[in-house]
Amino acid sequence: MVALASLPLSVLYVIADGVYLLVAYVVRYRWRVVTENLRNSFPEKNETEIAALARGFYRHFSQILVEILKLRTISHAELQRRVRMRNPEVMTDLFDQGRTVLAMGSHAGNWEWILSAGAFWFPDKADGVYKPLSNPFFEDFMYRLRTRTGARMVPMRDTLRDLVRRRNEVRSLSLLSDQAAGPEDQPYWTTFLHQDTSFYTGADKLAAQFHYPVVYVGIRRVRRGYYEVWLAPLYDGNSPLDKNDFVLAEKFARQLELDIQAAPTEYLWSHRRWKHKRTPKPAV
Repeated sequence: MVALASLPLSVLYVIADGVYLLVAYVVRYRWRVVTENLRNSFPEKNETEIAALARGFYRHFSQILVEILKLRTISHAELQRRVRMRNPEVMTDLFDQGRTVLAMGSHAGNWEWILSAGAFWFPDKADGVYKPLSNPFFEDFMYRLRTRTGARMVPMRDTLRDLVRRRNEVRSLSLLSDQAAGPEDQPYWTTFLHQDTSFYTGADKLAAQFHYPVVYVGIRRVRRGYYEVWLAPLYDGNSPLDKNDFVLAEKFARQLELDIQAAPTEYLWSHRRWKHKRTPKPAV
C-alpha cells in the first residue's frame, strides 16, 4: 500500500482510469444500486442520460480511491495546494470567539481530503466523527490515513462523552450527515431528491444542548485532483433551538440537494442511501 501511495498522483490517475474501466464495464460494481439511485433522484432524465451519469460517477469514484490512498504519503504543501477553502473566516471568526463549531458535511467531492486539509487550515482544531469499520485491518489503515495530518477522530458512539470531556476546547467537529439513518436512530424524514429520505439528527440535538454554531461544508471538484471547499452558516448558536424541530437537518438536506443537482457525478451513488423506509405511525 505504501509503495503504491508513494507514486505521483499523475501515475495514480492512470491507474484510476484502469479501475474505472474495470468497475464500470467489467465488474459493474453496484451498477444496479447506482443506476436506481440516479433514476429515482433525476426522474426527468432518460435512460441514456442516467447511464452517462453513472459512468461519470464511476470515473469520479475511481479517482477518489487513488486520492484517498495518496493521503498515506501526500505532503502538507501538496494537499494545501490541491484543496482550497473559499471562506475560512466563517470558521476562524467563531474560533476567535471561543466557540466550538459543528461542521455538517457529506459524501460529495473528496470528503476524506476535507478533514485532512482542515487540519492545516485550523491546526489542532479539526476533529471528525466516524463509524469504525468492522474489519480490523481496514479500520487501522483508514484511521492512520485520516489522522496523519493532525486531524483527530471521534467514534460515533463516543461523541457525547467526548464533547463533555473536552467541553472547554475550541475546535470543529465534522459530521458526515448524509448517511442512511435507520429506525434505531430516530431519524428526521424529509423529501430529498424526490424521495422520502431519513437523516441523522445529531447536529440538531448537540447544537440545542451545547449551543454550538453549525456550518454546512460544501466541496466541488475544480479539475482532476483539485477541489474548492466553502462554508455556509446554518445556525449561530445564540438563539434558542428546539432539538425536536430538526431545523438543521432540513437546512442541510436542502443545501446538499442543490449541490448534488449542480454536480451529480460527484456524489457517492454506490451508497445505499435509501435502504430504510419510514415506519408509519400507529393509529391513535
